[in-house]
Amino acid sequence: MRNCTLIILLVLGFSLSAGAQSVQDRTVQNARKTVRFYPNPATSIVFFEFPKAPPAGTSFQVYNFLGKKVLDLQRLNARTQVDLTNYTRGFYIYQLVDVSGRVLESGKFQVEK
Repeated sequence: MRNCTLIILLVLGFSLSAGAQSVQDRTVQNARKTVRFYPNPATSIVFFEFPKAPPAGTSFQVYNFLGKKVLDLQRLNARTQVDLTNYTRGFYIYQLVDVSGRVLESGKFQVEK
């Protein structure tokens, strides 16, 4: 019985330390994000800002929460405006994708209507 208790405590300790690492990793990852967007949640328009204009061939894609692509912009400026008139209420995923198809950054925003 004592051995079982020791094993349970060890497993809990490892899982708690792994959780702490993932929170720290997420904090570092969020600090590296280059795409800023506002307002969030948005109602009619959402603005996306890049620290500098993305390289030629970079695309900006938005997917609804079911995974359907609802926007694909090929020409990006340092500040891009997305009209949400045809968007339904819910969460959306954005991706900044380079020429080779590699996702440079992704995130989510919310539309409220």
